[in-house]
Amino acid sequence: MDIRPIHTEADYKATLKEVSALMDFDPDLGTPEGDRLDILATLVQAYEAKHVPITAPDPVEAIKFRMDQSGLSVKDLEPFIGKSNRVYEVLNRKRPLTLAMIRKLHHSLGIPADVLIAQTVAG
Repeated sequence: MDIRPIHTEADYKATLKEVSALMDFDPDLGTPEGDRLDILATLVQAYEAKHVPITAPDPVEAIKFRMDQSGLSVKDLEPFIGKSNRVYEVLNRKRPLTLAMIRKLHHSLGIPADVLIAQTVAG
């Protein structure tokens, strides 16, 4: 089977390429190819956990993602943020989220509070 640990960025990229090819092949579990995919995916996850930090999303991007995910419109956000002009100001980074908005968005839409209180990236 000749599987080695991922030590370098080059190893990582080569392993990702092989994982991608195996996924395209879509091997059945329990087959040699399926076992190889399972092992390589585990190695990639371990490498990424160590070397590829996952940062929290920007608050505005998190709101937009939830809107897209749930099929929400600006009108749907009015109960949490205020009139539509205020929603647009928040989504265009012209107005910061208030504590009341953060609480409503967290409780009603399930967006993690720690994501909502993070610094908004200038757009």
